[in-house]
Amino acid sequence: MVLTVAIRKMLESAGRRFLLDVAFETRAQRVVLFGPSGSGKTMTLQAVAGLLRPDEGTIRLGARTLFDSAAGIDLRTQLRHVAYLFQDYALFPHLNARQNIAFGLRKGWRNPARGDAHPDVEYWLDALDLRGVAGSHPVHLSGGQKQRVALARALVSKPQLLLLDEPFSALDHALRERMRSELLSLQTRLDIPMLLITHDPEDVAAFGDEVVRLVDGRVEQQAVPASFTTAQTDLAAADSLKAFARAPKA
Repeated sequence: MVLTVAIRKMLESAGRRFLLDVAFETRAQRVVLFGPSGSGKTMTLQAVAGLLRPDEGTIRLGARTLFDSAAGIDLRTQLRHVAYLFQDYALFPHLNARQNIAFGLRKGWRNPARGDAHPDVEYWLDALDLRGVAGSHPVHLSGGQKQRVALARALVSKPQLLLLDEPFSALDHALRERMRSELLSLQTRLDIPMLLITHDPEDVAAFGDEVVRLVDGRVEQQAVPASFTTAQTDLAAADSLKAFARAPKA
């Protein structure tokens, strides 16, 4: 399935301006948006999901137009058939794991009942090894369990595209390695296109059928991993350190 993104968005805050001017097209099943913090990765992902409205441009997924400023098309998030896995997972603390997953099937904001047993929810509880914590609330789940619940909630609606925002950044190194392997296996089995953002070269190596490198709101390079050199990943790491150094200290 072809994903086409060609958008512009100007943001102004506290006297500073940032222009997102991103254009790429891909047929790859696993695409990584790679670059330092502040390069526009999350904004691009939010625009594809319908959480951020570009000033102009187009976003297409296969034969469907999700956004076209010239034609006046801007599909609501619920109609785009994409799933978004947030960096902090965004689980509802008052709902247990089963209810959190079932929320992905809801059209409105009504909370699923504790006793609901939708077959699709039950399938994902088993598929992601969550049956034992189905009745547990997020506060009682491990980092890996929280991620799997959030992933199940994203997948239960049968999306055409899975969007992941730094999905491993909150995990320790050992768990990060295991969850990379689990996600890769699951994505291969489901054959669902995936767009993942990261600044970690290890994520690029694991998921980058194709890599789109963003710098200062623009696409600097689009390439397969073999063409994406170590020097470039080292440069991104250096950019991240510079951004950290510039950040105000608490």
